[in-house]
Amino acid sequence: WRTPEAGAAPEAATVRLVQPNAPQHEKWDPDKIQGFYERQLRFSAAGEGARPDLIVWPETAVPVLLNHAGRTLESISGAAGGVPVVLGIQRFEGPRLYNSLAYVEAGGAVAAVYDKHHLVPFGEYMPFGDLLADWGIHGLASNAGQGYSAGPGAQVIDLGAVGRALPLICYEGVFSRDLRAAPERADFLLLITNDAWFGKISGPYQHLAQARLRSAEMGLPMIRVANTGVSAMIDATGRVTARIPMGEAGWRDAALPPPLPPTLYARLGDAPMILVFLALLGLSRLRHRARATGAVLH
Repeated sequence: WRTPEAGAAPEAATVRLVQPNAPQHEKWDPDKIQGFYERQLRFSAAGEGARPDLIVWPETAVPVLLNHAGRTLESISGAAGGVPVVLGIQRFEGPRLYNSLAYVEAGGAVAAVYDKHHLVPFGEYMPFGDLLADWGIHGLASNAGQGYSAGPGAQVIDLGAVGRALPLICYEGVFSRDLRAAPERADFLLLITNDAWFGKISGPYQHLAQARLRSAEMGLPMIRVANTGVSAMIDATGRVTARIPMGEAGWRDAALPPPLPPTLYARLGDAPMILVFLALLGLSRLRHRARATGAVLH
């Protein structure tokens, strides 16, 4: 019954999804890093006629730290023709390393930064990492010790005319509570990821299915951009309206669907189901007592 409202409005913003298709074993290869980066530049500059309103690159798409990326971001903005770009990048703050998302405006100015707060254990950080590092044990995506530090939590960032986004990095899109923890309701969800870790089997498709579920749960569309697939535009009922298949390099301009009114889940979360489970548990106990009493009387 919600489907008719889910199509893109005539005034919908146009978003360019950029997918470089970097296999995990090549992503940080010194001989290939520059090629993947330049591929994203070309995709951002491609096309004739009207430009998109926003360009989105995937997780850890930029091969330099944000702290030293001034000229790199200027180049990205130049290739984008001044169109704002959202991209995945790493950054240091003191001794801490963050897996971050940056919103870059015309000229390379960084207008907003989001740090991933729900990290992958044994992937992005190691419990007791400093101790285990002495034994040569590190997280899959960390360089030493405990790897990435967690950001402060869910937040909503203003992307100007495109609207307010709830940013998610990688598997943060799996957890409903992370979306409900946002301080305010966003206009859309914005997920950047690197699913190349999973290869070309079920993992990337499961992750896409979970992203679709988050949109349907919250009544919000999602921009989902992956390093090597599946990049997709998802409407507020969970339908994929545009995609770039897994294992393909390319770009795709897609209309951003409108949000729907907050769903029951968006308003109340897990509380109704918890109450239902407690009620069923109570009824089960009553029935068990009635049976026990009947057995004693007999």
